[in-house]
Amino acid sequence: MKGAYGALGFLARVVDIVVAIVAVIIATGVLLVVLEANPGNDIVDAVLDAGRWLVGPFEDFFTLDDEKLQVAVNWGLALVVYVLVGRGVATLLRKPKP
Repeated sequence: MKGAYGALGFLARVVDIVVAIVAVIIATGVLLVVLEANPGNDIVDAVLDAGRWLVGPFEDFFTLDDEKLQVAVNWGLALVVYVLVGRGVATLLRKPKP
C-alpha cells in the first residue's frame, strides 16, 4: 500500500505545482491589466492570452463600468476558485487510505 500512497503523494505535488503556475499566470495578468502594461509587448500578450484562456468561464461573471476593476474582480474570482479546488484535490490525494 505504501507504493500507492507514494504515487498519490506525487500526484498531489503535481496538482500543487500546476495550481501555483495557474495562480501566477492569473495574478500576473491582473497586474498587467491594472498597471496598463503595453499590450504590444510579446510577453505581455502571451501572459494575457494564457490568462484569458484560464479564466474563460469567469470572464464576464461580473460586468462593471471600470474595465480594470472588472478584470481584477473576475480574474481574482477565477484565481480563488482554482486555488481552492486545486488545494482540495491535493489534500484528498494526500489523505491516508485505511
